[in-house]
Amino acid sequence: MARMAAATGHGGRMPGETFGATRLPGRARCVVAIGYPLARPRTSSMLTAFLFLLSAGAIYVACEYFVNGVEWFGRKLSLGATATGTVLAAFGTALPESAVTFVAVVLGRTPEQKDIGVGAALGGPLVLATIAYAVVGLALWSNRRRLRRADNLVRVEHGRLARDQAWFLGIFVVKCGLGLIAFAWKPWLGVLFLAAYGLYVWRELQDDDTAPEEEELEPLKFQPKALDPALSRVLLQTTLALLVIAIASHIFVKQIEAIGLALQLSPHLVALVLSPVATELPETVNALIWVRQGKERLALANISGAMMIQATIPSALAIFATPWLFDAPLMVAGALTGVAVIALWWLFRRGRVDARWIVPVGALYGVFALYVAWHFAA
Repeated sequence: MARMAAATGHGGRMPGETFGATRLPGRARCVVAIGYPLARPRTSSMLTAFLFLLSAGAIYVACEYFVNGVEWFGRKLSLGATATGTVLAAFGTALPESAVTFVAVVLGRTPEQKDIGVGAALGGPLVLATIAYAVVGLALWSNRRRLRRADNLVRVEHGRLARDQAWFLGIFVVKCGLGLIAFAWKPWLGVLFLAAYGLYVWRELQDDDTAPEEEELEPLKFQPKALDPALSRVLLQTTLALLVIAIASHIFVKQIEAIGLALQLSPHLVALVLSPVATELPETVNALIWVRQGKERLALANISGAMMIQATIPSALAIFATPWLFDAPLMVAGALTGVAVIALWWLFRRGRVDARWIVPVGALYGVFALYVAWHFAA
């Protein structure tokens, strides 16, 4: 997930240069534990604004090609419609963010670098469980007339989505509990998280549900006249779109950091609040595109699958290679994620969910932002 950072220097170095080999004291370490150091902007403000808009536009366009390609790829593999979102789309968009955790915890040479993975495994689920779901609700609400619907109901398999929330919550509670205690054989428990994700994928692949008529596939953009496009074209489109998403997301995060410094925002606020939103942008944009097509089932499946990846694979890597101990911001992030998921589970368990009802969960991320601002200003 997160290329978050502190702008705190150490050992005579300027902020944003590199991690030191010695742990930073106090609150400075809290921020380093959650992300990469913010680079001091070296480009002009006009260039920063241009790159910001260019990368945001590139992410949106690439996501349109990606969701189109991944739907066709799922059909070529004879996967169920929902499994395409929970497994293929989620794995594709979460892969670059999981790579950040892998580099931090496995290849990192200092404790600060390894601690990045701990924050990466907490920040992603918080953004997805709050902002991403709120975006889906707002998009359905605002596109009701465009989709020619008489109501604001979310058209999904409510029982299945509630089950996904419960599955995630069980894993997440164990994951957060391990972050509060220390014992010698904790690293071995990382295997359980990998096994949990494997079981989740196996369960999803057993479902051979088919898309309803209104969710039928659009022509492949790389072969628009073909009723059954070639697998090579499907793979080419999906892979190229994913590469553009990864590169554009990296540039977008850097511009967010530069803009925060230019506006003299607190480096801690940028590192812990803005950067996580930026790194989860592909999943959010995917969901927005699918909702605009009337495919909220795929949108929510993508978010649900990405949350499951964030709860297991990055966590396993971090548990293998770090002490996996939380500081105050991480504990608050975990608690707010749990509150959001419980609220979503309750809503979908009841059935007949109005899109407007899931919008308020986005406010929980605002609560986290206020807490971070207070924590580092106190």
